[in-house]
Amino acid sequence: MKLHEQMPELEGATTWLNGKRTKADLIGRRPTLIHFWSVSCRLCKEVMPDINYFRDRYKDELNVIAVHMPRSKEDLDLEKIKAVAAKHNITQPIFVDSEVKLTDAFSNQYVPAYYVFDKDGQLRHFQAGGSGMKVLERRVNRVLGRN
Repeated sequence: MKLHEQMPELEGATTWLNGKRTKADLIGRRPTLIHFWSVSCRLCKEVMPDINYFRDRYKDELNVIAVHMPRSKEDLDLEKIKAVAAKHNITQPIFVDSEVKLTDAFSNQYVPAYYVFDKDGQLRHFQAGGSGMKVLERRVNRVLGRN
């Protein structure tokens, strides 16, 4: 995805965990942080407390959606996804993308990866990797109108 492109429809999940969301649920209400992760990604697990911090700190101002992107056949085990999600306190809605349909719609190649959309659904920030959480927080605050 390129900056200022519209958020793709949240379609193609093999299942949703912690509640389902649609693009219509998100657009026009408040900004959205969509983060891609995988059960086989060590770095994803290390930064999950930072994502949970965003989810909890901005709970009334920011939608947070997780997308589980498989990197191998072993990553398709739904029970393993549920177990890792529980262990790392991922309580936000999780789009399980076992057929990589949303991953393809985002043209995403990375985990972890973070997409920040404004309340109108335009992409305002993208970053990948585990570093740069302060940058991510600044971008989230910018779309929230805090700076």
